Amino acid sequence: MLVEPDIEWVRGYQGAATAPADLEAFWAQTLAESGEYPLNARFVRVAERLRLVDVYDVTYAGFGGQEVRAWLRVPAGTDLDAAGDLPAIVTYVGYGGGRGEPEADLLWASAGFAHLHMDTRAQGSGWTRGDTGDTATQGPSISGHMTRGIEDPVNYYYRRLITDAVRAVDVVRGVAAIDNGRIAVQGHSQGGGLALAVSGLRSDLAAVIAQEPFLSDFPRSVRAASQRPYTEITEYLAGHRGAAENVFRTLSYFDVTNLVRSSSAPALVSVSFMDAICLPSTVYAAYNRYAGEKRIIEWEFNGHEGGQMLTTRASLDFLDEVFATR
Repeated sequence: MLVEPDIEWVRGYQGAATAPADLEAFWAQTLAESGEYPLNARFVRVAERLRLVDVYDVTYAGFGGQEVRAWLRVPAGTDLDAAGDLPAIVTYVGYGGGRGEPEADLLWASAGFAHLHMDTRAQGSGWTRGDTGDTATQGPSISGHMTRGIEDPVNYYYRRLITDAVRAVDVVRGVAAIDNGRIAVQGHSQGGGLALAVSGLRSDLAAVIAQEPFLSDFPRSVRAASQRPYTEITEYLAGHRGAAENVFRTLSYFDVTNLVRSSSAPALVSVSFMDAICLPSTVYAAYNRYAGEKRIIEWEFNGHEGGQMLTTRASLDFLDEVFATR
């Protein structure tokens, strides 16, 4: 059923989150601190049984210099060290998942893209394999990742994960075979939220694709969403009475409705009106605040799964259109 039946209200919703005064300074310092660590990207060829796609096991220094894993998939025969003009897309993964297996998700490389598929620190194993750990966070938390370090933005889990995502773009930019003027970021759910966050923290992206994005409009999502992961925060607040002001202050640094006000790359967003995880109003909150050129796809009768391959097909068309102008 429609989770928010007043669709016209949903389409006009601007979100309830307020950006902290030091948001820009917080992220500038965060990225500068991680920038002190050499990226040290390394590529090892794997899955050599494939004939049309070459796959590389990638490691690079993410937040605090911690090793992050990824797959890089490219059309077969691509010489990573030779100057080239491959367009590239960086994929971020949904909540609970990791980068999966090297032979999975071959579509982007098959369509002629260099495809960096970033692992998600400490998640993996929920529904796809992950290989990246996480630095320890002190303090209590609910099972899951949403409340790890939630009472201090410096210690919050998503400070580390978003930094990893920003640095993943640097990995792609360092590959000679890739055209640095045609780099996009993409993801579904948590991955869509990460794509939007990165778009607000980088000015060198060519395109952004966010499918049913998570991490949006925390004040409404925590109070109105009926399913995890947002309810992890609700459970935390139920047990930590009086902590709400501090918790929502922390979340404001990572709320994509605040970050996308600095976004400039063309964006394609998708929303599902029967999505009880990422409420359609919260998706529209991010969309309506997005500063760059944008368009949205609505799926009236779908839940969190969205349009799936139909959205992917629309995404390919979108990238062809945007990249043709680069």
